[in-house]
Order: sequence, then C-alpha cells, then structure tokens
Amino acid sequence: VQLQASGGGLVQAGGSLRLSCAASGSISSTDPMTWHRQALGKQREWVAIITSGDNTVYTDSVKGRFTISRDNAKNTVYLQMNSLKPEDTAVYYCQTVVRGSNYWGKGTQVTVSS
Repeated sequence: VQLQASGGGLVQAGGSLRLSCAASGSISSTDPMTWHRQALGKQREWVAIITSGDNTVYTDSVKGRFTISRDNAKNTVYLQMNSLKPEDTAVYYCQTVVRGSNYWGKGTQVTVSS
C-alpha cells in the first residue's frame, strides 16, 4: 500500500484548502484513513478519521471547519479545510491500517498566514 498526499500550500487566514491522499495497492473502502498533522516543534496529532461506512471523527480544534471524505472509485481520501487559522500551519500526513499493517504517506505542507 502506498499513500500520496497532496494539496498543501500557502493560504491566508480564513481561506480554504483541500488535501488529497491517493492510495494504491491492496486497500479497500472499509479501511480506515486518518489525517494527522505536525507543527514545527510539536508532536504529531491526529486531525480526522474516516472509517468503514464513512463514519467520521474530528479532533476538537477542527470540528466545524474541516471535513474528511473519500471517493472509493478513485481510492482517494480528502480533507477539506475551511476557515483556516495560523495554528493550522503544519505538515499534514495521511495514514491507514490495512490487515494490521500501518502505512503513512509523505506529508504535505500547509502554511496559514495571518
């Protein structure tokens, strides 16, 4: 399984970005997918998860602003980020567990200017 994250960039506070995580290999639509982020000098934290049946959970700091979704036909998971804040600045990673094995994609940088 390989994961490729993309869509990061520089945006002003209040703006929006959509991150994509394209999965290849033996992954199914029921495998959970999680977005994590790591700000400079801070520990990595989970941001949002989508599980089988498209159930979603968000960390408190992004509730109401971020939306995780998936397109099973494209094997891609998205993170729509609205009302971005400078504190959302971080490298964002996608991660999944397939048949007990953990996979991470390379991160994509999101920078929110004030």
